[in-house]
Amino acid sequence: MIRKFGRLPDGQEVEIATLGSADGLQAEILTLGGTLRSVTLPVKGKRLPHVLSFPELDGYLRDTSYVGQLVGRFGNRIGGAAFEIDGKPYKLTANNGRNTLHGGAIGFGKYVWTVLGSGGGKNTYVKLGHRSPAGTNGFPGNLDVTALFTVYENTLTLAYEATTDAPTPINLTWHPYFTLSGDPRDSTDDQRLTIAASHYLPVGQSRVPTGEIAPVAGTPFDFRKPKAMRVPPPASHPQIALTKGFDHCWVLDKPSSSPSGPVAAELYAPSSGVRMQVRTNLPGLQVYDASHFRAVYPEYHGIAIEPENFPDAPNHANFPSSILRPGETHRSFMSFTFSG
Repeated sequence: MIRKFGRLPDGQEVEIATLGSADGLQAEILTLGGTLRSVTLPVKGKRLPHVLSFPELDGYLRDTSYVGQLVGRFGNRIGGAAFEIDGKPYKLTANNGRNTLHGGAIGFGKYVWTVLGSGGGKNTYVKLGHRSPAGTNGFPGNLDVTALFTVYENTLTLAYEATTDAPTPINLTWHPYFTLSGDPRDSTDDQRLTIAASHYLPVGQSRVPTGEIAPVAGTPFDFRKPKAMRVPPPASHPQIALTKGFDHCWVLDKPSSSPSGPVAAELYAPSSGVRMQVRTNLPGLQVYDASHFRAVYPEYHGIAIEPENFPDAPNHANFPSSILRPGETHRSFMSFTFSG
């Protein structure tokens, strides 16, 4: 079901699509940036919310924390707001100090996407499309992107496809902040996270990867067994002291080829009994503890879990390539399966 949600100052209409079933998982998707406005699941007779959201459109227009948004062209950071492709340099708009963050000054989350299709039944879906013109925030090539959102039983899946007419880096992800306790006022410290990753990417002062692919063994970044999200003291590791928490990309041991494949990560809230399993065919998983919410949204607590290509990949030859070329089609997915 698709209904009106509001209008932008320029008059563009924003719609909202409701996916899922009355007795199971439900999700709401805004055409503004493919934003995940809500995910709810019945738990012990009560439908609980499991992502952070705003009640009105104005909250999303003012938001600078990418709450629920589709992210592109390039999620995460590109160091120095610059890169080269085939020896040709490109300069991007810098919106995070010297760096480009989440695609630049105006990313995918601030555009109204076109509804390309929708449907009901057991597998409810909505498909959105967007064209990012060549030169947007400095990126080369016209990029055509579709985002297919589906809810089947208790699994929410986002599947991307993208094509271009010139070589360009892409890193398409999604930016929900999860709060599995069912109450955004609850701290996420006791929620337990598992990540199927033996390595992670250390970052420098501006949170751009250094290029090292480091083992998690013996560090606070070892989530191969379930561990509380409570941030350890700064003295526990130089990276924790640097970022004052978790804002890193984990290198997944075995990305999945399908939504029924290996679990990349699992988040569990003891207070509600709700569990979320994440699967993806992408090589990395960014986890951010939303530490800045203490100043921006002090009443909110959430954890961003973002399947992605590696941050700053165009500037590191040892990272998997993020360059999409003409004639190729980028295909990626991320799925979130809930149980309670």
